Amino acid sequence: MKNLSRRGATLLLAGALLSGCSNGIGNKYNENAAEKIDARVDSTLVTMYQEFPATVELAEKASGMLVMPLITEASFGYGGGYGRGALKINGETVEYYSTTFASFGLQIGAQQYAHVLFFMTDEALEEFRSSQGWAAGGDIEYAFPSKGESLRAETTTALSEVVAYVFGNSGLKLGVSLEGAKYSRIIP
Repeated sequence: MKNLSRRGATLLLAGALLSGCSNGIGNKYNENAAEKIDARVDSTLVTMYQEFPATVELAEKASGMLVMPLITEASFGYGGGYGRGALKINGETVEYYSTTFASFGLQIGAQQYAHVLFFMTDEALEEFRSSQGWAAGGDIEYAFPSKGESLRAETTTALSEVVAYVFGNSGLKLGVSLEGAKYSRIIP
C-alpha cells in the first residue's frame, strides 16, 4: 500500500468535507427547498436592511444580489463550508445557488454568517450568471459591518463591480488560511 502524500491527504479531506454538502438536487429531505430558501433570503434581507440601513441604497444601485442567508464553516487545520441562497434581480428570485469552499492553514473553529453579493454592474451580473461555477476572486470588495456602522455606497461601488456584505456572525474561527470559494447554480 502506498503512503498518502500531504497533498493527497489534503485533497482527500477536502473532498470528504465537501461531499457531505448537499446541493438539494434529488434529495427527498429537501422537499419545498425553494420555498425554504426564499423565506430565509427574505428574512435575511429584512434583517440586513434594519441593522445596516446603508445597504438599502446599495441594493437600489445594484444590478442584482446573491443572498446567502446561512454559510456554515468548520475547520481544524483543514476546513470547509457550505451555504445555499438565491439570486434576486429587481426584487424577484431568478435562480438558486450554493457556495462551497475549502481551506487549509493554521486554523481552528466553526462559525456561521450571512452574506450578500451586490453585483454593481450589468456586466458583473452577466459574467456571474453565465459561468459554469463562479469563483470569488480579487475583484470583490468585502464589507464587514458592525452595528451602527455606515457603508458609503458611492465610494464602495466606484471601486468594485461586486461588493460582498458579510454580517450576522456567530461562532469563532481563529487562524490564518488560504481559501477558495465557488458558487454554483442549483435546482432545489
